[in-house]
Amino acid sequence: MNQNLNYIIEQVGRDKGINKQVIIEALEDAMLKASKKRYGLQKDIEAHFNEELGEVELFQFKTVVDQVQDPDLEISLEEGKQMDSEVEIGDSLGVKLSVEDLGRIAAQTAKQVIMQRVRDAEGETTYNEYKDRKGEIVTGFVQRIERGNIYVNLGRAEAILPKREQVPREVYKRGDRLRAFILDVQRTPIGCQIYLSRTHPGFLSKLFEMEVPEISEGIVRVVSAAREPGERSKIAVYSNDADVDPVGASVGMKGSRVQGVVQ
Repeated sequence: MNQNLNYIIEQVGRDKGINKQVIIEALEDAMLKASKKRYGLQKDIEAHFNEELGEVELFQFKTVVDQVQDPDLEISLEEGKQMDSEVEIGDSLGVKLSVEDLGRIAAQTAKQVIMQRVRDAEGETTYNEYKDRKGEIVTGFVQRIERGNIYVNLGRAEAILPKREQVPREVYKRGDRLRAFILDVQRTPIGCQIYLSRTHPGFLSKLFEMEVPEISEGIVRVVSAAREPGERSKIAVYSNDADVDPVGASVGMKGSRVQGVVQ
């Protein structure tokens, strides 16, 4: 733990998109937990990150008293004055502890706490990014398939395409490009979970919106959509402009727009 941590903090923050302060707080918390294991829970210990030194410093605080009854929490006035000549009864005196004494315990505890904080922060970042994107279409790559569920890499987030939301007879393998509808975004104990669908009627409506300019511009409106995923689909369309044929616009020249949706 004696290496300069500023570089690590900057790197983790940049790679994971996490606020620097979150990582610093995780480091302080990790060192505090490690010190409690090493020195005892009863001691009044605080951890502070020293940015200039690039290290977490530990301080044990004791109250200056006339007569010491609890050596873990109290220090005599005589001893206190040896450390600070201006100290008085009732003052709280901080003594710097050696971080080196923590050794492997500190490293292991720090790693566990930091990893958990990073996961929590990543989950919160992902949730804030996707919570208002329900009903949108996203594109990703198949990362893995477990128990019929497809896990999709969206870049800085992972989503799940549950088996029940997959089109029958569609087969995917790792690395395949996949486009799907954001069905839901939830906070869970293991972080943010994004649920996708390829069977939802909204997926069909959004695909037509992407293929048909008149729909994206609001001239033509998809009133309703119905699907038998993998078999057949129907949409009801309405035009807000008497000069625009909603069916013709949706179908396109020689069915080009419908074919785009089908593909």
